[in-house]
Amino acid sequence: MNLKKISRIKRQYGLITKIRQKNPYNVIFKKGLEHRTAPNLLDRQFDVNVPDTVYSTDISYLIYKGGKRAYLSATKDLATKEIVAFNVSKDLSMQTAYIGLEETLKHKDCSKLMIHSDQGTHYTHPLYVNKLKELGVTQSMSRKGNCLDNAPIESFFGHMKDDIDIKSCKTFEEVKTLVENYIDYYNNERSQWNLNKMTPAQRRCHLLNAS
Repeated sequence: MNLKKISRIKRQYGLITKIRQKNPYNVIFKKGLEHRTAPNLLDRQFDVNVPDTVYSTDISYLIYKGGKRAYLSATKDLATKEIVAFNVSKDLSMQTAYIGLEETLKHKDCSKLMIHSDQGTHYTHPLYVNKLKELGVTQSMSRKGNCLDNAPIESFFGHMKDDIDIKSCKTFEEVKTLVENYIDYYNNERSQWNLNKMTPAQRRCHLLNAS
């Protein structure tokens, strides 16, 4: 129909067209998310020789007893291959991402440290971003929807889920204990690369001397 005819009919019957306006808060929120996304500084350069210079971090869900979920946040040093911080929680609150990690970083010189993650809500959130800034940590993020950009920590999660039977756990406490014991084994006993079965401290010493 002709637009003039539509306008005439609307005036004749007193019809008012409601136009939905964009929610300004949603617009601001989306813009904020874009600004908080960090560039992919790591760019799959996973071969790192100096400890405490590049960490890879992510959160994975753990299914147990009839579909219940726990969540594991883990951070891996790409040089020593060890899990330097982790947290097992019952929910996906913001604290899940930085409890454990925050305590670890307090005792380190973070001026040369880069932490790489995906673009998940936890890692783009101001609380997480600001904590890293306060500690002097450089933030790097995978490209959107590209899990291979964060392969080191994804590989850890894959090995862990292959090695332990989380589904057999009946309580959250059992899940937490199982994960804690596995990470201790992963860090201190499992032969991960050509440095054989060195402890994390021995690997650090070897790498620092080699660098």
